[in-house]
Parts: sequence; structure tokens; C-alpha cells
Amino acid sequence: QVHLAESGGGSVQAGGSLTLSCAASGYTYRANCMGWFRRAQGKEREAVASIYTNLPIPDYADSVKGRFTISYDNTNNTVYLQMNSLQPDDTAMYYCAADRAVSSAYCTTTREFSAWGQGTQVTVSS
Repeated sequence: QVHLAESGGGSVQAGGSLTLSCAASGYTYRANCMGWFRRAQGKEREAVASIYTNLPIPDYADSVKGRFTISYDNTNNTVYLQMNSLQPDDTAMYYCAADRAVSSAYCTTTREFSAWGQGTQVTVSS
């Protein structure tokens, strides 16, 4: 079983930046595909970014391309989400997810993930 722990959320003004972290523990060999999702109040969950940690190869939702960067540090099994140019529409609970993918082609923002963290809140004020 993979355990995920997010951190780094907070409040920021529009145009600001935040970096989220997600540390994986347990059977981390099962977590070579990691992703970030978000759910705004009253809205459905939205995929933000994913990364195939073996290479690594990222994938982004159109809404965050050019503003968010996902990265992975294999020395501590941690995935990061650097968020720049934040806007009020980015306000949401952000969740980290993990799963095992057979190749990078199967590690995209549209796949299903089996392990989830508890989430960290990001609030962007105008």
C-alpha cells in the first residue's frame, strides 16, 4: 500500500506562487505514476498534472499549462507542484494521487489512480 502526504497549501494573492509537496511512503515501487488533482467547492474533481517518475514525463491539464510545473525527486519519493501566476479560479483542495503504470503512455491526467492523499487547501484571493 502507498501512503501519500501533501503539504504546502495556503493562501496567496492573485499572481502569486505556491509549491505543493507530496511525500510517498510504503510500497513506493507501486507509485511510478503520480498526479495532482483539485476540487473546488461545488465542482467536480479536476485533473491538474501527472508525471511518470521513471523518466520522468509530465502531462498537464490545459487550464494549467505554462503556469504549473510537476516534478519528482526520487531521492525522497516526493512529487512537487510548482504553481505560478495563481488566479482565484485555482482555489481548491489539491490532492496527490499515485498508481503503477506499465509505461509513460499510461501515465496521464486521464487515468485512474488507486492511492490518494488527504488534500491540502489552496486559496487565491483577488
